[in-house]
Amino acid sequence: MNDKDLQLTVPDGSVDAVLFTPDDGKPLPGILFIPDIGSIRDTMRQMARRLAGEGYTILMPNPFYRTSRPPVFSFPRKPGDPAVAKRMGELIAPLTPSGLEEDLAVYLDTLASQPTTAKGKIGAIGFCIGGGIALRAAAVRPDLVGAVASFHGGGLYKGDDPASPHLVLPRVKARLYFGHATEDKSMDADAIAHFQEALRAWGGSFESEVYEGAHHGWTVPDSPAYNQPQAERAYSKLTALLRESLS
Repeated sequence: MNDKDLQLTVPDGSVDAVLFTPDDGKPLPGILFIPDIGSIRDTMRQMARRLAGEGYTILMPNPFYRTSRPPVFSFPRKPGDPAVAKRMGELIAPLTPSGLEEDLAVYLDTLASQPTTAKGKIGAIGFCIGGGIALRAAAVRPDLVGAVASFHGGGLYKGDDPASPHLVLPRVKARLYFGHATEDKSMDADAIAHFQEALRAWGGSFESEVYEGAHHGWTVPDSPAYNQPQAERAYSKLTALLRESLS
């Protein structure tokens, strides 16, 4: 497996990204990999590399390029630290729906145009805030994105807020999977219930479940909430979704 750092040109600037491709150059299904709030770093590279080893070409962009190049945090992310909350606000603030959709069009078109990306459907996966971004990708290119997976996705349902990711569902054709954390302030039980109502009203193919005992960030090895058994279950759900949807 090879990985190559790229710079992608989007309307608002230049985006750091990493492309993971097979050693033999054989075209494989494409996956858009949206990292969590910590963006591109060793842990996310390792996670993307592992998934690429299952037989995929993967593009991982830095969604927070408007604020910072990686590393987007210059200090440890300690739960409850006011500096962390402040930095998260700085990273999230520029992510408007229109700006994200312009970015996602470039990410998806770049991935689809690679010689190592097979023709056909592409998958999109996201962690933390990346879950909502991955869902939005399926609305930007509904005929291209065939599967979306979100793990401990934050803010998937924000009521009538025009930036709420759930509002893009009418434009989505992909098969969807959502793995939620317990006691997650960014996506609490009430928000999960409303989100699942929106999914049922949408009427497409989806699965949405809460991982009992797994807290926000449980799939990410450098997170204080990392839960290996539940992370492996999530990985199995992800690979099954992609295998069944992109083959």
